[in-house]
Amino acid sequence: MIDFTEEQIERYSRHILLQDVGVEGQEKINNGRVLVVGAGGLGAPVLLYLAAAGVGTLGIIDGDVVDLSNLQRQVIHFTPDVGKSKVQSAKEKIHLINPDVKVITHYDLFGADNAFDLIKDYDFVVDGTDNFPVKFLINDACVLAGKPFSHGGILRFEGQTFTYLPGNACYRCIFHSPPPPNAVPTCSQAGVLGAIAGMLGTIQAAEALKYLVGVGELLTNKLLIFNAKSMQFRTVNLNHNPACPVCGENPTITELVESEQAVCELKKKN
Repeated sequence: MIDFTEEQIERYSRHILLQDVGVEGQEKINNGRVLVVGAGGLGAPVLLYLAAAGVGTLGIIDGDVVDLSNLQRQVIHFTPDVGKSKVQSAKEKIHLINPDVKVITHYDLFGADNAFDLIKDYDFVVDGTDNFPVKFLINDACVLAGKPFSHGGILRFEGQTFTYLPGNACYRCIFHSPPPPNAVPTCSQAGVLGAIAGMLGTIQAAEALKYLVGVGELLTNKLLIFNAKSMQFRTVNLNHNPACPVCGENPTITELVESEQAVCELKKKN
């Protein structure tokens, strides 16, 4: 049991006042471990809110550096951070918000060779990527390892998200396989309204916190879709697909395999 200091009680007082959270729920948050894949548009608000909430350990993996074009939506990075690795920039802001949070950074790409090692010590994984092959890789790694995760995707004025729990519908149950390279534009090709990243990222952060506390209904077997132009939200019910290649009755995916990635999205570390 965590022996909260007076400062911590004040910091988390608005959580502790919640009947569904309280001291016990805050203790679960403080003991929680969440890995965020990508410190960009989605990862930025996710990391900010999880840090503010007091998640005990935050892991960040991103192999990119801060670019001026990122600042329109990636709110964890500031103008002086341009040229700095995103994981280092994010770590600095997290410690400014909450110095009690332990931050583990990985200045690297999420790949088949490191996926299992990266996710094994975490309670929950957040997909904050803008890359279809990596999204499927996150899904496959989490399904095979039995790890819950939050999927998120944004483009132009739209966003979508769902939460995977073992035994329920996964990303491949819905979409099966990555689209051919360049068949679907990315944010860097088609653009995205900056605030969309914040809207979806905060939903993903809420899902992670709900999972850690064990409260409320998660977006399991549900795909939440919104369009900010009309400000309409809708939820599509999902079913576990018995023919799914990774979580179905006769899976054909039993190990991790990387698909071709769009060149514009690959910015390897120096």
